[in-house]
Amino acid sequence: MSVCVPIFLAVYNVAFVCAFLHSCSNTVDAYFATESPIAKDKLLANIGRNGSESSGAKSGIVIASPSTNPNYVYTWTRDSALVFQTIIDQYTLGLDTSLRSQIDNYVAAQKIIQQVSNPSGTVSTGGLGEPKFNIDETAFTGAWGRPQRDGPALRANALITWANFLLTQGNSSYVSVTLWPIIKLDLDYVSANWNQTTFDLWEEVSSSSFFTTAVQHRALRQGIALATAIGQADVVSGYTTQAANILCFLQSYWNSGGYMTANTGGGRSGKDANTVLTSIHTFDAAAGCDSVTFQPCSDRALSNLLTYINAFRIYAINSGIAANQGLATGRYPEDSYFGGNPWYLATLAVAEQLYDALIVWKQQGSIDVTALSQPFFANLSPGIAIGTYPSSSATFTTLTAAVKEYADSFVAVVAKYTPSGGGLSEQYSRSNGAPTSAADLTWSYAALLTANGARNGMVPTSWGAKGLTVPTTCQRGGSGGGGGTVAVSFNVQATTVFGENIYVTGSVDGLANWSPDNALLLSADSYPIWKITVNLPASTSIQYKYIRKFNGAVTWESDPNRQFTTPASGSFTPNDVWR
Repeated sequence: MSVCVPIFLAVYNVAFVCAFLHSCSNTVDAYFATESPIAKDKLLANIGRNGSESSGAKSGIVIASPSTNPNYVYTWTRDSALVFQTIIDQYTLGLDTSLRSQIDNYVAAQKIIQQVSNPSGTVSTGGLGEPKFNIDETAFTGAWGRPQRDGPALRANALITWANFLLTQGNSSYVSVTLWPIIKLDLDYVSANWNQTTFDLWEEVSSSSFFTTAVQHRALRQGIALATAIGQADVVSGYTTQAANILCFLQSYWNSGGYMTANTGGGRSGKDANTVLTSIHTFDAAAGCDSVTFQPCSDRALSNLLTYINAFRIYAINSGIAANQGLATGRYPEDSYFGGNPWYLATLAVAEQLYDALIVWKQQGSIDVTALSQPFFANLSPGIAIGTYPSSSATFTTLTAAVKEYADSFVAVVAKYTPSGGGLSEQYSRSNGAPTSAADLTWSYAALLTANGARNGMVPTSWGAKGLTVPTTCQRGGSGGGGGTVAVSFNVQATTVFGENIYVTGSVDGLANWSPDNALLLSADSYPIWKITVNLPASTSIQYKYIRKFNGAVTWESDPNRQFTTPASGSFTPNDVWR
């Protein structure tokens, strides 16, 4: 069967064709062989004082992109951690041992960044949730979607991977003296704040985020093991309690429609690359096809993947592509940033999830087709029945070959729209595939490298996902046994003109601390009732107001402030009318 589309790679000035009824393998082999070294060079060009595209950056600092229009010449905690997770994996798995100085520089830079006071607070009052900094390691003080609570978890994940490797090399002193204080700050932040609202990884929606929750869970699980290994037993009990609570909360994102709802707010469908990125960035081959931790080959992850992919048939460049062929995919179907286009990293993430799944199926020697995952498999092998197919069966061979072809077809889409020279921007046009938005996005290059690694069978170190079970009773409290949250659903009746939107802000972090710039956008899906659900501290007196934004103008409701006290548990719904 064919799952490929004919493509032309301008970067090579040669036509590579995934011909009908033939494999994409040769095309993708050639693309990765040429593009991987380009991606590595361009990624490193965006790091530190010696990077050819990162002028002005301090040592170890990752710039998101050298683009100034849009201006991405900042360092994001999230992006930097994901890039360095890639670099650390390449070093520790023996793929590139020349990267040691880069890792050492990153460690030194993050030690400094953690201590920089910023609009989110100080190191001890919430500042670790600040999403981005200037590249000279000073605070960015402009308006932004803050806090973003995935950054500390991702940084901890990367540094714990590095710490675990160093322990195998007998370097326990450096781990305990240098790395652990940095890691512990991030883990303590995660433990205390995982149950608070956060802006998602796209920096647009303040609610709960599936990606954030999942990487926070991974961070605490890794942290428990590291703390035990280096004799920091005093933190283990607290981290263990909160890791169990987070795992429990993680299950709440599941949508009965067969996919993970990426965000609990924002008024969107919830079909989002957030979920695919979650699967690959919490991949643990030792956990098999575990659905509790959303492993790439789990029935939940495969069902979610099919739903996510099909949401992007709205793009013109996907017109006419068969159901079993790769598509260009983006962040979420409602996206409007730069016109709402496919992203290189999102399309590559689909391929990477499938490559990861293949690793596990071959490792465990079987494939389980469940009622939930059967539509995914039927898309590639019509008529496939629910059941378990051992590696000795012809069906196992057929399915793994089909999945490999399917994964390669997504890489072929990326190859088709990779321009001459191999540069990967943030996005490529939904209408003609031309690169758009920020050029040379560092994360795009990292995504290329990790997808290629997964295709070649690269297995990241286990983080402890194997054998986890969901607690029978779930708690939403933070560390220290208190400070739980409740879901508050704001409903306000407000008539608006086209282009005008309603927001809410108020007296607590979850309501952006009275910031009109960071106020939370309500959904107009039930117009004239505008709605949003936010997790707010339990048993807390909260003041708030609604505001209107239209053509750059901000209009506040009339006084006095609205006020309520959240219950100790459960949920609360203020039903208001604009005044």
